[in-house]
Formats: sequence, structure tokens, C-alpha cells
Amino acid sequence: MRGRLLAVLLASVLATGTAAAVHAPAAADGTGPSDDSFYVPPSPLPAGHPGDVIRWRPSIAGPRKDSVDAWQVMYLSTNALGQPDAVTGTVLVPRRADPATAPIVAFAPGTHGPAFSCAPSSMIGAGAFYEQPGLDDLLDSGYAVAVTDYEGYQPEPRTTYVVGRSEGPAVIDSVRAAQRLGAAHLSPDAKVVFRGYSQGGGAAAWAGQLQPAYAPELNLVGVAAGGVPADLVQVTLQLDGRFGFGVFAYALIGLDQAYPELKLDSFLNDNGRAKLAEMRRSACTFELLTTYANQKIADYTTGPGYIAPPWVARLNENKLGGEPIKVPLFLYHATADQLVQFGQADTLHRAYCAAHVQETWKTYDTDHITLVYTGNADVLAFIKDRLAGRPATSNC
Repeated sequence: MRGRLLAVLLASVLATGTAAAVHAPAAADGTGPSDDSFYVPPSPLPAGHPGDVIRWRPSIAGPRKDSVDAWQVMYLSTNALGQPDAVTGTVLVPRRADPATAPIVAFAPGTHGPAFSCAPSSMIGAGAFYEQPGLDDLLDSGYAVAVTDYEGYQPEPRTTYVVGRSEGPAVIDSVRAAQRLGAAHLSPDAKVVFRGYSQGGGAAAWAGQLQPAYAPELNLVGVAAGGVPADLVQVTLQLDGRFGFGVFAYALIGLDQAYPELKLDSFLNDNGRAKLAEMRRSACTFELLTTYANQKIADYTTGPGYIAPPWVARLNENKLGGEPIKVPLFLYHATADQLVQFGQADTLHRAYCAAHVQETWKTYDTDHITLVYTGNADVLAFIKDRLAGRPATSNC
């Protein structure tokens, strides 16, 4: 239950220690700096196309360092306003796999928190990635994996948490970057799957919706998305005063950092400014679910500015289900989900079915945190079937 993930996250905190050790793997000659400046986007950004690699360096695959080659990359992508941005991530290739024929799975991570030290790439390198079992499933199957950090993990972080219009391109372009990273030797024609849970489930679903127009050249064969925050209004407001309040507060930060016109600071009180500044500096997932548990948004704000028209417009713009996913979809959710409301996920499932998506919908009689782990077997089976070319079925 809840205690399992908190125990895993506590182990992550103890494993990472200070961020400095995590952020400084050795750089290859000519590939870029070997310290935290690796994460700082060049200004101006270089000319190029989404997925082009800006810089890279060899990395460490955490507990898989003896069997997997890894590289950190910075690549061009597209932000929520449709403008070019730079995103970091990690590319992993099992040494026993033939990179020329290896499929590529884009692994969209779940919530990692707003602080710079929380970047998924950092957690992977430190052996503190709480979704390591799911990552191991893919590597053990001989698949190359592209893990995005999403937009904004840099020394002065500006992460765009739960903003699908930013996260979807970041996921898609992580695959393009993996294919264009010469050191990895991956094929531009490789079969591709998008996979994610929680924040990652939303990101994977957004990548699936956007891919036909945004990256039609990808050989996408499936999307697996679980615990999906499809409707941010329904997800966030029910967390006020509850265990997941830190997730609600982080969502406000993410939206504000994606869309400058939202002006979150204009309706924060002094306590809210102090608490959110602290969150940006030091909160990873463990802190979101402990330090900020059961707090109330009324204690952070001077009024409900987050329901003003500009916020509602951007929330609606980031609501999933408006476009069909054109490849087979495995969509799954916990019926007792305490962080990402079940009802809005069921609504998404019905919307995709109505749009004739080839969808497998599965529910689990468990909670959000437990399903981070117990859903992995079904996800892997779905991915293996898609990559093997087996016909997909739908239970719409």
C-alpha cells in the first residue's frame, strides 16, 4: 500500500545523498561539460529539429551498470506553447541486444518532484529510480529504453508537471534522440512503444495522441498508460486537504511554469510563497507525499485564482481524450486510487472507445501506489505482444 512506495522513496533519498555526486558522470571528449552545467540549455538554442541531440555524455545505468550501456542526452523538443525547448533524458541499451534490431520503449517516468536533484536521469544513475522494476523488465527483454526527464530539470528548475502539451513531445523526442545518438547505434526504423504510469501514464497517452501529426515517421506499435491523470481539474481538486496535497501544489507550479500568463504568485499568500519556494528547492516525490500531506490550498492562497478563466482554459487544453490514439492501447487504473481519481480515467477509457481506439481497458482492485509495481507484468505482456506483431484485441 502507501507504505511500500514511501519506503522505496526513502531508500532513494538515502541512496542519492547530495545531488552533486549524481549529476557529475564523466563526459566523453567533446560531448559537453561533466558537471551540473550539462543540464543548462544553451542560449540561444541551436537550430535543428525536434529530437536532435544537443549534447550527450556516457552515464551509469545504476544497478544495471554491468549489463547496460547508458548515455545522458540533451535534445531539442517542443514546449506547451509550441516553441522549441531543450529536454534531458537517459538512453539505455542492454549489451546483449543488437542495437541495429532492438525495439525502443519510451519510458515516461512517474512523479519525481520539482527540485533539480529529482530528475529521473539522476535517480537512474544513483540506483534510486523507484520504477526500476518496470525499467528492468524492458532491459531484461532486450529492449532499448529512452527515459525523458521532461522539460525543466536544470539547476534553476522550471519543470512543467502534468502539462501534457509539454510532456507528450518530450516523450516522443526522447525516442528520436535515442535514434540520432550515434553512440547507441539504434535504428531509425525500430519498432517503438510508449509506456508510463501516473504522470508517466498521462505523458505516454499524450505522446500517443500527438504522434501521428508530430512524429509520423516513428514506427509506433503500441501505448501502455496506467494511472492516467486525464482531467486535471478532477484530479487536483479532490487532493485538497488530503494525502496527495503535495501533488496538487506541484501541479499548480507545473502549469504556472508552462504558461506565463497564469501568474500563480498573484494569488499566493506569504505562507504559500514560502512553501512553494521550499518545494521547488528540495522536494522530490517522498517529500511531496510526506512533508505536504493533508495541507489545504486555502492556507497557501488569498483566493481561488486557480479556477480563473486563464487557468480553466489551460487545464482544458491539457485534457486527454480529444484525439484518438491510432495504435493499440493498454489503459489501466486502480479502482481505489487515492491520488489520481478513478472516475476521470473511466471517462477517458469511454472516450477512446467511442473514438474507435483499439483499447484494452483493465481495472485493478488496489490503490495508486501499489499498482506502480503490480501492473508491470500486464504492461510487459502487452508490450511483448505488440513488438512481436501479434494481433491486438479490444474490450471496448
